[in-house]
Amino acid sequence: MDRVIFLIDMQTFYASVEKADFPEFRNKPLIVAGDPKQRSGIVLAACPIAQQFGVLTAEPLGQALLKCPQAVIRLPRMQHYIDVSTSVTDFLKKFTDLVEPYSIDEQFIDVTGSLPLFGPPWIIARKIQQRMQEHFGIYTRIGIGPNKVLAKMACDHYGKKDKTGIFELNAGNIEKYLWPLPIGGLFGVGHRMEQHFTGMGIRRIGHLAHFPLPLLRKRWGVNGELLWRTSRGLDSAPVSMNTFTEQKAIGHHMTLPYDYSEIRDIRVILLELSEEVAYRARSRHYMGHVVSVGISGTFQHHIGFQRQVRLPFATNFDMDIYHAANRLFTESWNRLPVRAAAVTLNDLQPVSASYQLDLFARLEEKARLNTAVDKIYQKYGKTAIFRGSSLMSSSQLRARAGKIGGHCK
Repeated sequence: MDRVIFLIDMQTFYASVEKADFPEFRNKPLIVAGDPKQRSGIVLAACPIAQQFGVLTAEPLGQALLKCPQAVIRLPRMQHYIDVSTSVTDFLKKFTDLVEPYSIDEQFIDVTGSLPLFGPPWIIARKIQQRMQEHFGIYTRIGIGPNKVLAKMACDHYGKKDKTGIFELNAGNIEKYLWPLPIGGLFGVGHRMEQHFTGMGIRRIGHLAHFPLPLLRKRWGVNGELLWRTSRGLDSAPVSMNTFTEQKAIGHHMTLPYDYSEIRDIRVILLELSEEVAYRARSRHYMGHVVSVGISGTFQHHIGFQRQVRLPFATNFDMDIYHAANRLFTESWNRLPVRAAAVTLNDLQPVSASYQLDLFARLEEKARLNTAVDKIYQKYGKTAIFRGSSLMSSSQLRARAGKIGGHCK
């Protein structure tokens, strides 16, 4: 028996939450956007009414207001959105215990075992839509499939456009509905891979589904076969309640309030990013072997880079991470202004696991320092103790303290 999996997508989630909390805005165009003074003034969500005026997600707020000057502007409340998303997860567990959050506004659920109790898939989808509207004031679009990739693509390509908000992709209709779509619409295909496929004459998903698998394996290995299987609607990954129990990486990204051109200023940011990554790793009881740095250039110079290095020992100490990140940055920076930076700790392992010791890494001394700093952070906050470099004007420590994802809580 095929599984029955839903991808539940909450339409314009941030904007929907704001309208549910403030009914007086229900019939008005509403935009959720960051603070333009901190260069986070981009549209995070626009309600359907605002979208009718041409407002787009991720465009600058000033540009959106030229299209829709009468729009209601709401600053994001990230902690509240997280709380609502968690409540939605709990709500969906009334239909099945197999609920997997995919993002803050999307959740997979496996209702295979719930069919005898709640009825056929479309009936369950309708019930979820109605009750989500009643409980949260949020309209949901639902993709249905025998696996997660088909459920996701059913929602993205058809559920979001169908007047019912519900669509099903399965083995019986992928030839009609999935294969004619552009190859860029295949789950897992990014812009660069789309260019590679197009150059090979693979312009539609159906072209990939019929492409010789040995040639894909030869060029891209496991990933080539994975995309080929996806194009045929094949996916064996279960809906898992433990998706985020084990992490593969811990990172932190920062968009700067203005373009940084001086290396001393960028190093301040790299240090603050390294401190945050180290603290998150310790909080989740992880250490990592690989440090990576990502740099984005200005919009005028779409130049950036991603570099990584493997350390001779596992660590969750900020200065170990910073020294690696700074070396990667110094070796690769082209002296063009920097718009955003990210530091990530990869190849994680639990602190309790056995690991290679470094006789010169002063592990016990670092562990004692980490413990002391973490206790201060937990009791008094991130601004209670910090390095002198964070007093420089380029520092973003205090500006971002108390924010989530760079936005207001």
